[in-house]
Amino acid sequence: MKTKDEMKALQAKTLAELNTDLNDRKSELFNLRFQKATGQLENTAAIRECKKSIARVKTVIRQRELAGKNA
Repeated sequence: MKTKDEMKALQAKTLAELNTDLNDRKSELFNLRFQKATGQLENTAAIRECKKSIARVKTVIRQRELAGKNA
């Protein structure tokens, strides 16, 4: 599955890489929303996928925060 592979890849990244990845995905979401507002977006499902990707990155970051507090 794509999502399991993506999660494994995210968990292998460092915290700095995750933060830059999060910023990149947020800017991509902004661009997609801008394209939708101007009527240039053809694939509206890309917005949903981008939001899910952001949530996955945030989940990995939060898991690391909680693991650090418990250890």
